[in-house]
Amino acid sequence: MVNSMFQWFIISAMAVLHPFFVSVIEMNHNAKEKSVEVSIRIFTDDLEATLKKVNNSKVDLLNPNNKVNNDKLIVEYIRQKMAIKIDTKLVVLEYVGYEIKKESVWLYFEIDNIASIKKINVNCNLLYDFEKKQINIFNVKANGKEESYKLDYPKIDASFNL
Repeated sequence: MVNSMFQWFIISAMAVLHPFFVSVIEMNHNAKEKSVEVSIRIFTDDLEATLKKVNNSKVDLLNPNNKVNNDKLIVEYIRQKMAIKIDTKLVVLEYVGYEIKKESVWLYFEIDNIASIKKINVNCNLLYDFEKKQINIFNVKANGKEESYKLDYPKIDASFNL
């Protein structure tokens, strides 16, 4: 509870001040559905600038001319910058979609066929190619446990024992 309140306080402060470069990655194991739901919150302008830099093309997530192309760029970028192992198996993030909420974009992914979890290893360098001050905050929930971890440049690895 305190962790969630602290997280939202930080995000609110970031929205006002935005010289901070932060993404929040939430991973929730849904035992009933045998899946892991992954949501990534990033400032919209940071993601657009990163995708533009990586692909040498204009990207507008708020008013997309070509949403299919935006989706493709998002999936390619996220899969390139974030690898997840559940127990010892490298898993694939299946893209669900994105939505804009105020100054942030929420990216949604799912990992299927995950009946149980003991350990999650993450290799993540989201937006490090855009901003060296980037911080990636992970909140992981599984088996009735919650763990959080902060990766800031140049750190890219995090482990969660659940």
